[in-house]
Amino acid sequence: MTYRIILELLYKSHSYFPNYECDTHKTLMAVIGGLASDISFHMGNILGLFKIPQLTYGSFAQEENEMNQSPWFYSMVPNEDQQYMGIIWLLQHFGWTWVGLFVVNDDSGEHFLKMMEPLLSQNGICLAFTGRIKNQFQWHGLTDGLDSVSNVFQAFADSKAKTYILYGESKTIVSLLTLIAVGDFEWKENVSLRKVWITTAQADFALTPIQWGWDFEFLHGAISFTIYTNELPGFQKFLQDSEDCIQCPEDQYPNKGHNQCIPKEINFLSIEEPLGISLATIAISFSVFTVFVLGTFIKHRDSPVVKANNRDITYSLLISLLLCFLCPLLFLGRPRMVTCFLQQSAFGIIFTVAVSCILAKTITVVIAFMATKPGSKMRKWVGKRLTNGIVLSCSSIQICTCTVWLGTTPPFPDLDTKSMTEEIIIQCNEGPLIMFYLVLGYMGLLSLLSLSVAFLARKLPDSFNEAKFITFSMLVFCSVWLCFVPSYLSTKGKYMVAVEIFSILTSSAGLLACIFFPKCYVILLKPELNKREQLIRRKN
Repeated sequence: MTYRIILELLYKSHSYFPNYECDTHKTLMAVIGGLASDISFHMGNILGLFKIPQLTYGSFAQEENEMNQSPWFYSMVPNEDQQYMGIIWLLQHFGWTWVGLFVVNDDSGEHFLKMMEPLLSQNGICLAFTGRIKNQFQWHGLTDGLDSVSNVFQAFADSKAKTYILYGESKTIVSLLTLIAVGDFEWKENVSLRKVWITTAQADFALTPIQWGWDFEFLHGAISFTIYTNELPGFQKFLQDSEDCIQCPEDQYPNKGHNQCIPKEINFLSIEEPLGISLATIAISFSVFTVFVLGTFIKHRDSPVVKANNRDITYSLLISLLLCFLCPLLFLGRPRMVTCFLQQSAFGIIFTVAVSCILAKTITVVIAFMATKPGSKMRKWVGKRLTNGIVLSCSSIQICTCTVWLGTTPPFPDLDTKSMTEEIIIQCNEGPLIMFYLVLGYMGLLSLLSLSVAFLARKLPDSFNEAKFITFSMLVFCSVWLCFVPSYLSTKGKYMVAVEIFSILTSSAGLLACIFFPKCYVILLKPELNKREQLIRRKN
């Protein structure tokens, strides 16, 4: 709840969005408040991120003060450990040597007992009993709260002590007073609450409107410690940190002490670092392997396996895959004007040609099967004219899209100084994101179309079973690029580039492996199956 209230304070609107200012409003200069220690520290967790000074007037234990060493957090009162000796001196002054303790049942209460019990013993003051009070956040319903108070005050009823020390923050006091007022306790009729009550400085007797008419006369005359008023040590220095703070230049960031600006490191995917070397090695390795597959198909171009699957489209697909594997090299190294200009457009066009070739091969398989039926009119569509038309028409749309992109808002090298605190990202500014997603979306549309046609044709006779391999290859391809979008949007800097390179290499490798590995296996390792008679026998 505390975090939400602070965020609403920083981003005040009907619906708040962290790190976005939805409405025009005045800049928040500082926050004063937070009586309870947990609330103060929760406030500090958020305010410190935005470098907003927080002045808190609550009295905290020494251990709690050490928990928050933020330069934006200033406690206006000394730590509460100094009150403990004051309580001892007060008890000794009036000769109150038989006392009881009421403490809140949390870490601050345990710290109070840890400090007070030895001090009481060392100064000849006896402890009658210790009662731990649950705050409202520890109740398991109102009944549990009433039971806890009843148990504590039963020991109070049996005690002969006249002096009691009450330790707790404002929410604990309010909870205690409420339960005493509404609870129907047997000891209330026979036991007087009029004792000497001593409270620490952070105890606040603020009442809610509903409590104004209740009888709290037993607290009249309670002795409460207060904060000594004087000039706050270190306060002027704190204001200097706040008022004289100078914004670091965009190419620098403040150190932890917020008293010095440190130059930011340059961030881009270098080909000399391990990640860049690994990706470049993988890209070149797959390129070499693609050349080997292409050479194998050219060498065995007259074999039945190669001829049965449209040699020209097969060569075009292999050349496209070769360029796909080489495309990541444009993304490695420091972004330049030429590489930024070519990166996304080359990626989009080359992949579109590859997917168009696969779509053409798939449609060819279907039409070739339909043309074998007697009297079929589909025979006139079998041939290079159809496949070349599919590849050229599908690729032309992507080429036109990229031409418009490059002609209107071409990508260019840019510096991103905002996304990362300690680094400057050197990246290619791609201009309107709509153009990038149009290129990616069109490629995805062709992929889904190829997958759908191949899936419908997967059960054709064995001599036309390339559709099965295409189906599986397009499943891999689509899965990779579906995972790419959320991964790409959730990374920054060089890792964003690495995600795109990895997606390019993985999807290209999936196409190469699923479509061409079975054919290479037959051509190189099972030459006896690479015969026309085998194809006819499998068909029959």
